[in-house]
Amino acid sequence: MTRRQLINDPDQTVVEALEGMELTYPDLVRFDPDNALVCRRTPARDKVGIVSGGGSGHEPLHAGFVGRGMLDVAVAGAVFASPTALQVQAGTLAADSGRGVVQIVKNYTGDVLNFTIAGELAGDDAVATEMVLVDDDLATDTSDPDGPGRRGTAATVTVEKVVGAAAELGASLGEVADIGRRVARTSRTMSLALSAGTHPGQSAPAFELADDEIELGVGIHGERGTGRVPFATADELSELLVAPLVSDLGLAPGSAVVAIVNGLGGTYPLELSIAARGVHKLLTARGVEVARMLTGSYVTSLDMHGISVTLTPVDADLLKLWDAPVRTPALTW
Repeated sequence: MTRRQLINDPDQTVVEALEGMELTYPDLVRFDPDNALVCRRTPARDKVGIVSGGGSGHEPLHAGFVGRGMLDVAVAGAVFASPTALQVQAGTLAADSGRGVVQIVKNYTGDVLNFTIAGELAGDDAVATEMVLVDDDLATDTSDPDGPGRRGTAATVTVEKVVGAAAELGASLGEVADIGRRVARTSRTMSLALSAGTHPGQSAPAFELADDEIELGVGIHGERGTGRVPFATADELSELLVAPLVSDLGLAPGSAVVAIVNGLGGTYPLELSIAARGVHKLLTARGVEVARMLTGSYVTSLDMHGISVTLTPVDADLLKLWDAPVRTPALTW
């Protein structure tokens, strides 16, 4: 039997979902079905454009972050599949208001290739572009110089937020890109899953777990992690995520961070709040200030039951960009 899901035709899942978003937030976004783009309802003027995108199945990333203070355009691929270079080119041109466009790209081979090609094509149309590569997944940090590098995960939210704020404040193309690269370079994420997600229309999840084990270091495309560990309390599992992040980032007492406690799709708000409490306590006990905390499901993997924790060291300037006004379907303050 196919796993029960609230879908119609699996092949139309992405289009129907984006149509539903437009109908829900008609004052914020519009949907371009020809290129699978979600754009600001009222295009911004005289600022650096911000475009991002990738495979669907990670909602609200990226379409949910289109609006004032974040993205101008989100480009949607099929579930867990990169959008084409021509889609990204169309999104880049739609995001341009005359001052160039910053592309925010998660570090996956297809995304990097297609955004790179799109940037070259946009250049042929006299649109200058800069790419910010997000590669925050600590579980895939290896010593192989020829490997693909760390995957891009929930730090994408932090990058999109601060880059979007800098663009709204009038920063130049180079300045906006530099801020994004700084945040991407200094952010790290760790994830775990209690159960895997299931593709639309399929009958089984990406992997199976026994009742007494969890998968540590999972990816957002249903990738298995670095190993399995025994199931434990929320605080104990949070420690498995926080400890390696603090170590890798070299967070000393007195450091300040923005922390994102992110649900991977099937995690209840109640569970996420308990996890956020644990993460805050663990960081505070180490003398690390949680300057800001964002808790909720922002970068998901379909219906995966799990969490990720992202830490980004911050100073006063980055906090101003984080705190700057934002109005999108998924994030508003």
